Amino acid sequence: MADKLHNFKPMFLIIIIPILFSYASAQQKQVESGDAEFYNNRGADYFEKGQYDQAISDFNKAIEINPKYVEAYSNRGSAYKEKGQFDDAIFNLNKALELNPNLDGAYYNRGIAYAKKGQHDQAISDFNKALEINPRYAEAYNGRGMAYAKKREYDKAISDFNKAIEINPKYAKAYYDRGSQYVMKGQYDHAVSDFDKAIEINQEYSEAYGFRGIIYMGKGQYDQAISDYTKTLKINPKDAMTYSNRGRTYMAKGRYDNAISDYTKALEINPKFALAYFNRGRSYYHKKEYDKSWEDIKKAQDLGYKIPPDFLDDLRKASGREK
Repeated sequence: MADKLHNFKPMFLIIIIPILFSYASAQQKQVESGDAEFYNNRGADYFEKGQYDQAISDFNKAIEINPKYVEAYSNRGSAYKEKGQFDDAIFNLNKALELNPNLDGAYYNRGIAYAKKGQHDQAISDFNKALEINPRYAEAYNGRGMAYAKKREYDKAISDFNKAIEINPKYAKAYYDRGSQYVMKGQYDHAVSDFDKAIEINQEYSEAYGFRGIIYMGKGQYDQAISDYTKTLKINPKDAMTYSNRGRTYMAKGRYDNAISDYTKALEINPKFALAYFNRGRSYYHKKEYDKSWEDIKKAQDLGYKIPPDFLDDLRKASGREK
């Protein structure tokens, strides 16, 4: 009996060891798969917080564990897109689409990356593919609309913005983008209506206030323009162009001290803002502070701004100086 038991042990080990090894291997794969998912999910959390470098680091780890992890490639591509690294974004989105050609979001994000690179036809092609997969993809319509806008195909752009708004009537950016195309077509009342709607949906939409202010200024509605510019600057106090635009509006009203204050603020934000130097110089001219006017005109010239000859003639006559 003892001999039989002794002989049984090696046979038992021969059977059980491969089973245990197979079980351990399966467990290891399950752990690694779980780790990949953990890193991808944590990367997605970092992405939502705008922490793109940390997100990319986690997506890298997920892909290292699972080189065929479609979502990690797609997510890493999106993160690179947000960082402005569009070639890296396209590379990763290509990989995701090789692994799964039915990812509407990957086509959309690759379309955005192509658009940012100025490759608008490729962008339109990708938005088309996204819409083939998901015909209710409002963002893809909007993205395609922006690509058409860059190609100056304004009617096609507006048609796509219409579709985006039809799908999502609360899509503030689509109203803003459509309004910007109405401006290009000279349809300013339609544009103002769209900017109004964008602001109704998102009261912190600084660009909509700013663009509406430009229209009001062009129509001679200076108080409304100043109000919109002021709202823009409350939301985004580092917007040098809006300070400049409000300064021009103050100039139009003859409020030169206010204009100078706004141009000065614009130049604090952007010291190479040649137009702000020129317009501040014009404001000093109207206040008969000719030395200060010449100083700003010289700075604008040094930055490559071409001063209108008529203004230079007027400044020479008023100041008694040649330069």
